[in-house]
Amino acid sequence: MLEMTRETFEELVSRALDRIPPELTRVMDNVAVFVEDEPPADDPDLLGLYEGTPLTDRGEWYAGVLPDRISIYMGPTLRRFETTDEVVHEVAVTVIHEIAHHFGIDDDRLHELGWG
Repeated sequence: MLEMTRETFEELVSRALDRIPPELTRVMDNVAVFVEDEPPADDPDLLGLYEGTPLTDRGEWYAGVLPDRISIYMGPTLRRFETTDEVVHEVAVTVIHEIAHHFGIDDDRLHELGWG
């Protein structure tokens, strides 16, 4: 398993978020990104998870709700990849993948686009 501090991993997530074009970050709404040590026990290899209501599904009823949540999981990412460069790349892919879910893009389309 690759050794990395939580602070360093959080910085990788922050840098990945900085790569999102400003025209997209301006329309992101009511979403928060967190680094978590481990995913839910029923999916121990999960690298990231989007929980919420995608922008494409929100309607007039959408008000006063808690923010959507994007979780990036440090443990499985560091266990799966052997080099820092691989982790840097995968964190960026995972962050972009989960933000795409916020925009209503499903896994099938993400795989077609090479972000699966």
